[in-house]
Amino acid sequence: MGGFYVLFESASGYCLVEVVEYEEIASLKEEVQASVQDLKKFSRMVKLKAFQPFANAEEALENINAISEHMVTDQLTHFLEANLPSVKKSSKKQKDFALGVIDASFASAVQEASGFPVRSDDTVREVVRGMRTHFIHFVKELGGGNIERAQLGLGHSYSRCKVKFNPGRSDNMIIQAICLLDQLDKDVNTFAMRVREWYCWHFPELRELVSDNFMFAKCAEFIGDRTTFDESKVEKLAEITMDKVLAEEILKRAQTSMGMDCSEIDMRNVMNFTKRMVKLAEYRLQLHGYLLEKMSVVAPNLGTLVGEMVAARLISKAGSLVSLAKCPASTVQILGAEKALFRALKKKGNTPKYGLIYHSTFIGRAATKNKGRISRYLANKCAIASRIDSFIEEPTTKYGESLRSQVEERLEFYESGKAPKKNIDVMSAVAKELAAMREEAEGGEGKKEKKKEKKEK
Repeated sequence: MGGFYVLFESASGYCLVEVVEYEEIASLKEEVQASVQDLKKFSRMVKLKAFQPFANAEEALENINAISEHMVTDQLTHFLEANLPSVKKSSKKQKDFALGVIDASFASAVQEASGFPVRSDDTVREVVRGMRTHFIHFVKELGGGNIERAQLGLGHSYSRCKVKFNPGRSDNMIIQAICLLDQLDKDVNTFAMRVREWYCWHFPELRELVSDNFMFAKCAEFIGDRTTFDESKVEKLAEITMDKVLAEEILKRAQTSMGMDCSEIDMRNVMNFTKRMVKLAEYRLQLHGYLLEKMSVVAPNLGTLVGEMVAARLISKAGSLVSLAKCPASTVQILGAEKALFRALKKKGNTPKYGLIYHSTFIGRAATKNKGRISRYLANKCAIASRIDSFIEEPTTKYGESLRSQVEERLEFYESGKAPKKNIDVMSAVAKELAAMREEAEGGEGKKEKKKEKKEK
């Protein structure tokens, strides 16, 4: 081999080294791997070819972001062209040298952008391992803690950039909210049953009068010790239950109850737990409203199509709205049914027809023979809606409403045979409507500006 070079991307800049003893490193023997850790031995194997530092922290962040996304910047291209042998694409001398890059995907991007023969193998990784250990000895200008400060600053900037990526969408908030909401549903139900069992030892008749768990807990919290419940509290209880007849019936049953008497300390513990359960249920309602509000901003079309709760679960299962937008319709269809899918593949049985989208109203309304067909169609529309929500500049529910009407028409087609509208016609009509609304809004703003100019004159 004529020459072998390795690109090392550091926090301070791009470094290009030439491998002198290529055959020795390529053997990957234990002695050679141990010698990489020795500065004297490694210095005989590798020589510094060129080093180009980053001008400032912004330039370093720009380059590291490009590398993480497997993109080649103009700065890196110019650096390689200036320090590597010039070889034309039509020349047969391309094999006279090679450039080593540690990441295989980035190596492909570098070869495509620059035309240099690039490779990524164990030899390259061994050289980069040595450069990470002895980099400060090859570029002595970075001594005195400069390399540590550059790494720390770039690490903070890169992490901050990743955390703040796409902040307007807030799909991470939706994922956390729907997971917490599902957990709260289980906890509130468990706690409500515990309140029923605990308080019914004292007032068992209340179980028959109030069936709703949340209302039962609120009534139990208000009544407390049934022996102290009298006619003066009936009006307030009627406000809680929104039923005066029920409140009066509760009073009658409380006066003739067969429940056991509770001591003060026992009743205090029952009431403390009941209050916590009521607050948790109220927070669950508040969180549900917050989730609906977030969905109207982040994924309005998907939420309009299948409902906010199902849409939030789809986003949570995919990992993000962008990840869901990248999924094909076939993946969206069985999203949430992975266990059933792999079990069917293992046993060579029938694969599931639907996953999370089963909880939408459309699947339940379809006939048994059409459930698989409507699930495929609905998954297709969900994929379209998620892509629109992910990449549209101005959030709108128009596309979601049109997609929902298409699913309704498809259900009608399965029942009556009436042909539905074509998707391209429906989407074109919505696009024209939005364009007209945008022009009208811009025209109104233009008229207001003209009026202001006339008044100023």
